[in-house]
Amino acid sequence: MKNMALDRLWLVRPASFPSADASARASGAADLLHSARVCGSLAEALEGCGFVVGASARQRSLAWPTQTPRECAGKIVEEAASGEVAVVFGRESSGLKNEELQRCHAHVQIPTNPEYSSLNLAMAVQVIAYEIMVASGGSRLAIRSRETPLATADEVELFFQHLERVLVGASFLDPSNPRHLMMRLRRLFGRAELDRNEIAILRGILAALVPGSGKPPGNDVEEETQ
Repeated sequence: MKNMALDRLWLVRPASFPSADASARASGAADLLHSARVCGSLAEALEGCGFVVGASARQRSLAWPTQTPRECAGKIVEEAASGEVAVVFGRESSGLKNEELQRCHAHVQIPTNPEYSSLNLAMAVQVIAYEIMVASGGSRLAIRSRETPLATADEVELFFQHLERVLVGASFLDPSNPRHLMMRLRRLFGRAELDRNEIAILRGILAALVPGSGKPPGNDVEEETQ
C-alpha cells in the first residue's frame, strides 16, 4: 500500500493485532500498519463509503457487475473525487463470503492463468493498488465535495433492510424460501449507483406505502426519512 501511495488501512476482526511479526514485515511502512483502524464488522468498516468494490477470484451462481483491475481503478479514482471509496479483500484462505460481496457495488477479478489462478492476498492487494496509482497519475487520491454524494454503504444497507421488511409484509418475499430475490434486487439497485437523495426518496415511498415499516423490529425509535 505504501509503495502505491495508499495509507488508509481498515482491518476487520484481525486474528492478531497489534502483531510484532506483522510490524517486522512492514519494513519502512510500520506507520501505516500502526495507524490502521480495527473494526468489529465489515458493516462498520464500510460506514460512510459511497463506492465499494469487492475482490473475488471465484465465479458466483448469480452474476454480479465484474470489472478488471484497470476498470476498477479508474472507477475508484473517479468516485474518490467526490466521496469515500473502499476496496474489500477477503481472508487469505477463503476470500470473501457471498453476503460480504453483496455489500459491494461491483466485483474486481484479476485475470490469471485458468490452470493456476490462485493469488495470495498480498499479491492481489499489490495488483489493485498498482492500478489505482496508475489511474490516479501517481498522486494520492483527493476527495472533493459533490453536489449530491452517493449514498453510503450503511445508508444503502438500511434501504435494503427496509425493502425486505416491506416485501415480506406484502407476502411478495417468503423469508423461509428467499432464493435469489434480494440478491437480484441488490444487483439491480447497485447498477443505479444511488445517491443520498434517491435513497431518501425510495425509503420515503416505502414508508408511505407501509407506515411504520421504516422502524427495525424491536426498535421503538422511528428512522428519519426525507
